[in-house]
Amino acid sequence: MTYTDTNKAKEYLNKIAKLVEVELDRYIPLEEPESLFTAMRYSLLGGGKRIRAALAALTAYGEEELAMPAACALEMVHAYSLIHDDLPGMDNDDFRRGKPSCHKAFDEATALLAGDALLTKAFEVVLETKNNPLLVTLELAKAAGASGMVGGQVLDLASEGKKISYDELKVIHSKKTGALITVALRMGALAAKRENMLAKYTIYGEQLGLAFQITDDILDVTGDATLLGKTLGKDATQGKSTYPRLFGLEKSQQLAKEAVEKAILAIEGVPGEEILSGLANYILVREK
Repeated sequence: MTYTDTNKAKEYLNKIAKLVEVELDRYIPLEEPESLFTAMRYSLLGGGKRIRAALAALTAYGEEELAMPAACALEMVHAYSLIHDDLPGMDNDDFRRGKPSCHKAFDEATALLAGDALLTKAFEVVLETKNNPLLVTLELAKAAGASGMVGGQVLDLASEGKKISYDELKVIHSKKTGALITVALRMGALAAKRENMLAKYTIYGEQLGLAFQITDDILDVTGDATLLGKTLGKDATQGKSTYPRLFGLEKSQQLAKEAVEKAILAIEGVPGEEILSGLANYILVREK
């Protein structure tokens, strides 16, 4: 398989990140109660790769504006999940994106409520989608809830300190990480009325989500804390089931590569194929 250059993908990521940042700033202005909106903006703005937003935009390639409400809603849901992840009752992390976690910058109650507010705002925003607004909203609801991301978090917490199988680990991560990545592609496609491509985008998303989680696990072992902007080694400390713990680093890297290859094969012939391929390859070499 020929590996696509990642430069175009990184340029596209940067372009979408800037567009989304402007839109998010517009969606979440500083209002009363000021403490709540300040905390929401603290965690939502000024950082992050915006990969989920870029995926939604990419499946509307050429008509990205149609996917902007979906892209922004995804970033709000992602930000809420990170706020809650970092809380003492979850992953208990003091840093996120190179700065104190929301509950450290403010307090636990404010962080909890800021996450709640971002989640509910996401559903207000996604309903602004011009095409298929109810279908796009339904996709987000399923991916973010008990059968998707939240369910994956529960399974992840329940597996701490236990030895689980590869199949069990894949289920956890397909929900915890993969659900929002896959749904980003599906939401963008629906927003651009490209329902005929949903099957291709779904396979790509599932494999990309798998590769993303494997590399995330690898970076927790081998990464640079300054680049990542968060505490390293937390997975091992908390006894979490990860790919390096189950397979070792070399095998984990091979599994990530195989997932990327499957992702790229799935999107042959779709609009923006070169960028989608480059983005998949970028996942393998990312440092943050």
